[in-house]
Amino acid sequence: MSLNVEVLEQSFEKIKPHADKFAASFYENLFQAHPEVKPLFTKTDMKKQETMLLKALVLVVENLRNPEALSPVLNALGARHVGYGAIPKYYEPVGKALLITFEQYLAEDWTPEIKQAWLDAYGVITTLMLKGAGQKSE
Repeated sequence: MSLNVEVLEQSFEKIKPHADKFAASFYENLFQAHPEVKPLFTKTDMKKQETMLLKALVLVVENLRNPEALSPVLNALGARHVGYGAIPKYYEPVGKALLITFEQYLAEDWTPEIKQAWLDAYGVITTLMLKGAGQKSE
């Protein structure tokens, strides 16, 4: 699948000035819609977790034009998430929370094209992370 790299990069640039609030809002959205995932974070330093989320998003966006570098990183991230108790069924709620958060922060800049670009990107991210998770659990 080819991703709309320019749209992803441009929309993410608009998020960057609000990055800390964006990350906090993401977890608020996730826990509100899916309280069943909250126990996974009981021993988690949420500020650190928010920073890690932002770093992962930056890494993905900065390497969209370099997919051969991105695949091993996302495979490893997926493998690590197995240890955190992240199971495949949690990937969909995370994706929905991410899209809701983008919509909140992009406001009038949230267009069908941008939504589709992030849906496609999250699909690729999920596929690569689940591949890594599968390698870990075997």
